Amino acid sequence: MTTDSIIASLPYAPPFLFVDRIHSVNQEGIEGSFYLDPELDFFKGHFPHQAVTPGVILTEIMAQIGLVCLGIYLNGDDAAVAADFPFALTATEIAFYIPVYPGERVRVSSTKIYFRFGKLKCKVQLYNQNDVLACEGTLSGMCVNKPIWKEES
Repeated sequence: MTTDSIIASLPYAPPFLFVDRIHSVNQEGIEGSFYLDPELDFFKGHFPHQAVTPGVILTEIMAQIGLVCLGIYLNGDDAAVAADFPFALTATEIAFYIPVYPGERVRVSSTKIYFRFGKLKCKVQLYNQNDVLACEGTLSGMCVNKPIWKEES
């Protein structure tokens, strides 16, 4: 599975796609990045006179790159299989250290703690454009093989 096919398999689209690039991926982890365009809508209302990236967005960036992209890769080389078994975030524990501002390219590095029975747990770090650790923590998720949020007919 290529890095482009991993990104194409993500169950997100703009404006909620927070993965620009995957720099490296293997069975033990992943590294990728995202550019925080100053024109993104959430910057307009989150401290409008001194915009800062909301922690929930930083967590989502970490989850999309560090958990979902890695989960797609670990599920195998078949993009159709990855699309049929997307990852859903189940738990987070994140510590935030410094603010991240509009116009920065952030880098996410994730190391697999375990992947078994369709469950993935990772140690994830997010660095600002100056390569300073902005936040870190653990993220967990699991494969879902049907849309659990929809009622069955």
